[in-house]
Amino acid sequence: MEIIGNRLYVEVPGDRLHELPPLLVRGSPTVKRLDRMMELATGIVEDEHLVREGAALDPGPEDVDRRKHEMALNLADEYLKLLGHWRWGDSILEWIRQCEITFESQAALRSLLRPDLWPHASRSSFVALLADKAIRTDGIGIEKAVGLRLTFRLPPPILCFSDQFLFYLNASVADTAYQSWAKLSADLQVFLPPERFCFQVVNMAD
Repeated sequence: MEIIGNRLYVEVPGDRLHELPPLLVRGSPTVKRLDRMMELATGIVEDEHLVREGAALDPGPEDVDRRKHEMALNLADEYLKLLGHWRWGDSILEWIRQCEITFESQAALRSLLRPDLWPHASRSSFVALLADKAIRTDGIGIEKAVGLRLTFRLPPPILCFSDQFLFYLNASVADTAYQSWAKLSADLQVFLPPERFCFQVVNMAD
């Protein structure tokens, strides 16, 4: 056990650099029917009355339509961002499973995941390892991504979301989901020393 600052690290036997499986990340979602997504987003704007015709002084029909179109664009954009995070989260959870298999197959690493030993690495330790390695995410928040994947087994269609969720709530929901998950396996979070592990991040095209 090694304590650096306010962090507790597990001890990895020996001085070998351990190679973990590559993190295979599906890139940003591509939309085959952008017109259909805009139609659905416009429906949300209409159903939720996000643009009220009496909200401005004597708004003309063209002005109301323009604001509705802009709001629909914003909703579609927020939904695509949510999908991007979800896809990263899905990729990370699969990577963690592959890492667990790797740990189990190597005698030097096997004991690090055993709950009967203290301290031991939890599944969230791998998420922290990604952050410590400062991998390039192009604006994706790793914990939010994992939290969204924990919340949704499959990415729901845009019609399942309210405008409030897309604009304000998804970050807090994802953060709560991640923090609850991270605390499941241990009272005290421990970390994997980043200098003892290496892996590649591979961006996969759809």
